[in-house]
Amino acid sequence: MKSSWFALILAVLSTELLRSHCSTVKSPRFRGRVLQERKNIRPNIILVLTDDQDVELGSLQVMNKTRRIMENGGATFINAFVTTPMCCPSRSSMLTGKYVHNHNIYTNNENCSSPSWQATHEPRTFAVYLNNTGYRTAFFGKYLNEYNGSYIPPGWREWVGLVKNSRFYNYTISRNGNKEKHGFDYAKDYFTDLITNESINYFRMSKRIYPHRPIMMVISHAAPHGPEDSAPQFSELYPNASQHITPSYNYAPNMDKHWIMQYTGPMLPIHMEFTNVLQRKRLQTLMSVDDSMERLYQMLAEMGELENTYIIYTADHGYHIGQFGLVKGKSMPYDFDIRVPFFIRGPSVEPGSVFRTNKKTKIWRDTFLVERGKFLRKKEEPNKNTQQSNQLPKYERVKELCQQAKYQTACEQPGQKWQCMEDASGKLRIHKCKVSSDILAIRKRTRSIHSRGYNSKDKDCNCGDSDYRNSRTQRKNQRQFLRNPNAQKYKPRFVHTRQTRSLSVEFEGEIYDINLEEEELQVLRTKSITKRHNAENEGEAEETDGAAGDSMIADGADATGQPSSVRVTHKCFILPNDTIHCERELYQSARAWKDHKAYIDKEIEALQDKIKNLREVRGHLKRRKPDECDCSKQSYYNKEKGVKAQEKLKSHLHPFKEAAQEVDGKLQLFKENRRRKKERKGKRRQKKGDECSLPGLTCFTHDNNHWQTAPFWNLGSFCACTSSNNNTYWCLRTVNDTHNFLFCEFATGFLEYFDMNTDPYQLTNTVHTVERGILNQLHIQLMELRSCQGYKQCNPRPKGLETGNKDGGSYDPHRGQLWDGWEG
Repeated sequence: MKSSWFALILAVLSTELLRSHCSTVKSPRFRGRVLQERKNIRPNIILVLTDDQDVELGSLQVMNKTRRIMENGGATFINAFVTTPMCCPSRSSMLTGKYVHNHNIYTNNENCSSPSWQATHEPRTFAVYLNNTGYRTAFFGKYLNEYNGSYIPPGWREWVGLVKNSRFYNYTISRNGNKEKHGFDYAKDYFTDLITNESINYFRMSKRIYPHRPIMMVISHAAPHGPEDSAPQFSELYPNASQHITPSYNYAPNMDKHWIMQYTGPMLPIHMEFTNVLQRKRLQTLMSVDDSMERLYQMLAEMGELENTYIIYTADHGYHIGQFGLVKGKSMPYDFDIRVPFFIRGPSVEPGSVFRTNKKTKIWRDTFLVERGKFLRKKEEPNKNTQQSNQLPKYERVKELCQQAKYQTACEQPGQKWQCMEDASGKLRIHKCKVSSDILAIRKRTRSIHSRGYNSKDKDCNCGDSDYRNSRTQRKNQRQFLRNPNAQKYKPRFVHTRQTRSLSVEFEGEIYDINLEEEELQVLRTKSITKRHNAENEGEAEETDGAAGDSMIADGADATGQPSSVRVTHKCFILPNDTIHCERELYQSARAWKDHKAYIDKEIEALQDKIKNLREVRGHLKRRKPDECDCSKQSYYNKEKGVKAQEKLKSHLHPFKEAAQEVDGKLQLFKENRRRKKERKGKRRQKKGDECSLPGLTCFTHDNNHWQTAPFWNLGSFCACTSSNNNTYWCLRTVNDTHNFLFCEFATGFLEYFDMNTDPYQLTNTVHTVERGILNQLHIQLMELRSCQGYKQCNPRPKGLETGNKDGGSYDPHRGQLWDGWEG
């Protein structure tokens, strides 16, 4: 069995390679497959990765060449899984060998190929380590969904990486840091054939120049991911494809499963027809991958490197087409999304062998974590907090409150608003303080004294200089200073208590006077700019507006600084009538037009990268927001009206109501922010005219223009939803000699349990049949994996270190015997 982590296989494999031996097979007849003169040369490693390729839906049934090369000529891993059924998180786990909660790539958008990923995790991929040991590393194909092509990831000597997500035509690749655009010509641009040619050429060239250096090469195909554009020679194959129609096909609704499964009903006829066409187009794209595997195999055989090369074939995750009524997609914890094809062939690997559960000396995990989505933010629960604080009777709460020192004095403390008093019956009451005029005067003087300085804990507060106002004493001293005749008198050249009447500017070596004293209603009229002449010409009258002579108009703006056109680039402008005007050269010279367009494309890409970085910084600042400052303590005046009134009202509140009002205020703020967010989303949907998008759901629209290659879709447009925002889960997947089950906990609190020994297609949730004690054990084990960090915590413990059976193995009632080993 392949471990849940694909990277574990690579780690184990590379470790064995560095030791120059492999212990997976004991049969001596396969040890001689490596030629004598090549015994000291480390084997090559070629990883072939597909995008969204399933096992459960029969995609491998049509790949006869790949099965002959890999299945008949190598080892098949029956139980191969990924830990997150989404592209970017799964690929990040493959590169680093880490769970999603350790590399923090939760979705295909947020943090995917982000600066934090590039700084923290990308320098620690398997490519870096193998490159450091002497392997010549090369990457060809799709990398990560948000990779922008502006850099070469560390560890790769040769780099041909796809920019952004999967495409077959009209894409951009980064060739060793230089971006290269491709069009719609099959012979030159079809992505599957291009990366196959590039990888074969690199392998030949590298072995010709460095014959004794091993190669580690990744060929990452876009197939069978959308837009499912097949090569022309395969566009008529499989008209009756039906491998995707499994027992769970259109099995909906599922009221025993989590929310999105309950929401999804049976598919409409147009949806079912779409699944048939989609399955057909996916199989057609895999035909080019099948040919690619054959070409790769023949190249290795011609060069004599086949017996000294490990070839690994797998996918980043599975896929579903109509299962449980979901028209298409991934991201579910079920086997059709997490189970992937996995084959290995190479030195010491027995042809036709199958990797199953068996008792051997090396431990393989039988349980792994499947996780998807981010932690949901906890909402405020004011009612719960209020009940906890108000669970005592009122007289008990008053008695407890009156034990505080600030309520025991008879309104003698500065700022005291309430006091505790006994009534005629001897009961404690809380009364509001009645402040005399003398005490008010003292408090005002006290506030004036305290307003001069800053407290140490508030020294970092910055409420703005415009909000600061001197105290009454400071203003009095300032007036006395201004009236003092002995004080030094300043004669400033400019008095800033009135507006500037004129402005002098220099233009082309000459000085001009700009008159700023005209009426505001004439601001749209061109202002006169009079040239300042020599002394003998100073008496001449100024030129009137619009008259000829020395008056001039600033290019692109009038004299008041209001622009009449917007300068977009150094050669193009946007005029006031919203038309675009460029220099004549761009309309006459094809080369100038092409160069300027390339310049604009680079500027757009740079701005997009900057926007992405700014969004990440903004998110970081939101998470690391400092404590709010109470600027009223230093006599600052807040610009927002009503703040002082609210503070005054709060100071007069009964002590019992202060805490409740604070919680209510946070709840109101949370609700207001949520309401505004929904309004913004609704406005965006209305602006786009997108009636398919629904709040909280991930939906897509398909129409006749979606597929640009045959076979085409001509049945019109439709909408379908594939996932939801609350589809966040953490699951245990266990496979051993005695057990084969899936246990999931969703962020909504929903639980699911499936026993694949009796229900291989996960049709029925049987969590209600599991004993409470076993559920508790599963929950504890799941919580351990959810928080695990590093190899020791996230991998099985060695035998004999925990209680178990008489052989020293680990055994739990819900897990069964830890299994390990190989069966050939």
